[in-house]
Amino acid sequence: MKYKNFSDFEPNKPAKVGVLITNLGTPAAPTKAELKKYLKQFLSDPRIVEAPRLLWWLVLNGVILNFRPARSAKAYQGVWTEQGSPLLVHTQAQQQKIAEKLNMDFGDKVVVEYAMRYGEPSVTATLDKLFEQGARQLLVLPLYPQYSATTTASTFDAIAQDFTQRRLLPDFKFISHYHDNPAYIQALADKVRAHWAQHGRADKLIFSYHGIPKRYVTNGDPYQAECYQTSALVADNLGLAENEFLTTFQSRFGREEWLKPYTDQTLKALPAKGVKSVQVICPGFSADCIETIEEIDEENREYFIEAGGETFEYIPALNADAQHIEMLVGLIKDNLKAWIN
Repeated sequence: MKYKNFSDFEPNKPAKVGVLITNLGTPAAPTKAELKKYLKQFLSDPRIVEAPRLLWWLVLNGVILNFRPARSAKAYQGVWTEQGSPLLVHTQAQQQKIAEKLNMDFGDKVVVEYAMRYGEPSVTATLDKLFEQGARQLLVLPLYPQYSATTTASTFDAIAQDFTQRRLLPDFKFISHYHDNPAYIQALADKVRAHWAQHGRADKLIFSYHGIPKRYVTNGDPYQAECYQTSALVADNLGLAENEFLTTFQSRFGREEWLKPYTDQTLKALPAKGVKSVQVICPGFSADCIETIEEIDEENREYFIEAGGETFEYIPALNADAQHIEMLVGLIKDNLKAWIN
């Protein structure tokens, strides 16, 4: 095997710390061809779909990739911006602002880059970039507050797979979750308060998280528990009673049972129970993307209004808000203490 080497490694040269933030990913363009490429990579990950590989290969390549890319491309076209997909734009802004903050404290001792687990920029290409800039210690922060094997562990898999191709490995730290981080909870609560100050309060505040198959939790994934803990901590910070908020799960795929209650079914049922106004926030998404913009603020808004609801308001993700950046920078600095003052 031919291993990669640090291209400019000098033993006596002061080592830099590389900070890599990652998110799920995005297609390169909102087209059927690019969605097919992206979905094939995404849905081929055994962390995403835990099924016998041969059977799943036949289903994926024989059925799903012949139909889903066209539908997904249409959805992406509705949210695409001149700068690209919303997830890419927000992640770039997060990386730039985190880098600015860390550079103010540490100068050029710290270099910050971002990568996507699926699509571009890839994990391997970004690690090459970090190492070429002199990083010899690596901190990875997947931007998933709640741990799941489908997201956080999959990111670790990508890093580990890349490392198998490198001869000289960096010192390495990996932040697996921050679902109960006080600064994260405060940022979410303050985001809700700012929305209330401008729009008033609704009958219900709904915390909607990306779903995963129920079987994954039964087999030991802590994701559901961490989602509920985030909701409870934010609700407590806001002083909400138990009947004033709900935790739901969105974005299910296939026929298997996923975590319940489902966001769409909940929104369809609430008006008949006398709930005429809702506000929805998605704490598991560090940046707005197709799941928050198209699925929540468009599709699920329609479900609620058609069922008799009167007011639906989506509270945007934390994105590159100053308070969110301060929280992420604080989390990174806490993990850099052993390496840099």
